[in-house]
Amino acid sequence: MDYLWDMQLKQLLINQLKSSHNKANWFVPLNIALKGLSAEEANWKPKGADHSIAELTTHIVFWNENELSKFSGENKSGFSGDNEETFMILKNKSWLSLVTKADDIMLKWENAIEDAEEEKLETWSEIIAHISAHNAYHTGQIVYIRKLQGSWDPERGVK
Repeated sequence: MDYLWDMQLKQLLINQLKSSHNKANWFVPLNIALKGLSAEEANWKPKGADHSIAELTTHIVFWNENELSKFSGENKSGFSGDNEETFMILKNKSWLSLVTKADDIMLKWENAIEDAEEEKLETWSEIIAHISAHNAYHTGQIVYIRKLQGSWDPERGVK
């Protein structure tokens, strides 16, 4: 791979992560989707729904953190293999900490990609692209739940 392609791949991956994190583009990023939510609103679950916003957020954080630890060579997850364990209900004090952690872990991803070598990005590019898509998918669910509960401001990007 040449230098120009490496820079394009790196920038593409960073842009994808930012669009699912904090840069509104084609869809609402996670930080806007979570902005202004109380713990009570975050833990509210629509009738018949599988997960609350808080549970979706813990799931997003888990997978971003898990994959980042692998990318960084740490691989400390201890994951049992049961994906349902990644959707956790939170107590009031934990919600704001979780929102901060979600922002922090996504910033760490962006910085890790910025610092990564060409060979590593080639190996990880598909996984990183899937992480961005996964984040966007669940962020869409969060916006939908906020619409159902009446806590979504359509001026934030989705009418």
